[in-house]
Amino acid sequence: MEILTSIIGGFGLAAPAGLNAWLCLLIVGLLARFTTIITLQPPFTLLTDIWVLVALGVLLTIEVFADKIPAVDTVNDIIHTFIRPVAGGILFASYTGAVGGLDPTIGFILGLLAAGSVHAVKATTRPMITATTGGLANPLVSLVEDIIAGATTVLALFAAPCAALLMALLLGGAIFFVWRWRERRRRRQALANVNAKTPR
Repeated sequence: MEILTSIIGGFGLAAPAGLNAWLCLLIVGLLARFTTIITLQPPFTLLTDIWVLVALGVLLTIEVFADKIPAVDTVNDIIHTFIRPVAGGILFASYTGAVGGLDPTIGFILGLLAAGSVHAVKATTRPMITATTGGLANPLVSLVEDIIAGATTVLALFAAPCAALLMALLLGGAIFFVWRWRERRRRRQALANVNAKTPR
């Protein structure tokens, strides 16, 4: 039961890193340094170091602005293809190390998969949103992603199952959106091909 609790909590903490790695790491680092909500075990105590927190704050500031500019956000997602899954691995392992019941190495791998899945969906949907709205919706979508990432990270520390369920629902919804968008595009293309072949 303890292992299941660790996995659920770890997923709830790691998955949001697929949206914004620096924000999630910064929240956990700040809460571990200044509160008793979570107590990190070595080597994850490095997240509470003041210089690491400053660096995370700087990286978060860059991320917040870069992710809201059309085209730049796509480049930003490419750069973070490795960063976000690793951040998720760190968060998952740090949570299971603090709560106990699961080997941190296994936690790191599960965190990689959780954050990597969310990042993959984010990186896939963003170009679609850019193409559909001409980039006008990008800043709003990015802001919503930041809010979800931050809120879910905090929620995971107080109500892990709720955070995990929220991320699972959002991930499923995003996958459905991608599928519907591609289906619609495929049908439009098929219709265009039929019209092009029809004699005038």
